[in-house]
Amino acid sequence: MSDRQRRPEQTGALPKYVQIAEGLIRDIAAGRLADGARLPPEREMAEQLSISVGTLRHALEVLVDKDLLERVQGSGNYVRARADVSSVYSFLRIERRDGGGLPTAEVLSIDHMAAPRDAGFRSPNGFRFRRLRFMDDVPAAMEEIWLDGAVTDTVDERAVSDSLYLYYSESLGLTITSAEDRVNVAAVPAWVDVRFGLSAGQMAGYIERTGRSQAGETVEFSRTWFDPNHINYVSRLGKS
Repeated sequence: MSDRQRRPEQTGALPKYVQIAEGLIRDIAAGRLADGARLPPEREMAEQLSISVGTLRHALEVLVDKDLLERVQGSGNYVRARADVSSVYSFLRIERRDGGGLPTAEVLSIDHMAAPRDAGFRSPNGFRFRRLRFMDDVPAAMEEIWLDGAVTDTVDERAVSDSLYLYYSESLGLTITSAEDRVNVAAVPAWVDVRFGLSAGQMAGYIERTGRSQAGETVEFSRTWFDPNHINYVSRLGKS
């Protein structure tokens, strides 16, 4: 049985500048922002994104630090695309149909309960996170993510952010270093949120993932149902 089953308060949104930076990183990876492209003037870009110029500049500094942006005095900001850039969403493989998109997530419930047998955990129990995933504020996927109970005895709901991998790293000292995805189709689960584009029982894109720690142990098991009308699963290989 579950130790608790409720809708946590939504307190874990990533800082706005991180959200903007991550969205730009994903747009560059998807080719929506091409190598050499000049970004709009900062004031115009900030207005388009409904943020302050200061917040935008903070986000752009993140890209500069990752060698994804070149700032030319008196000319503007230019994209410098490259492969294998580390980011908060490095392992997120779903994108908008036209590429990229800013990911956010709303936690629907967090439960401590018996883990699925096929999770391959060390502990018989685990923490189950159920979330509604958004892409550019559009409901995109239903997520059920299991964390091995051997990793931690408690989960601080207030610290859980849009990126669980960031929470794992900062709060639990756990890094997911590799993952295996199995992609198929499956029926949308009964617990689907009404805001999702598909109803319970309808067929959807489906990803089953096993995540491993730096020690090679299976610590995460997840199931994701995504709406193929709006979302693609994308895995890029090789150099850009």
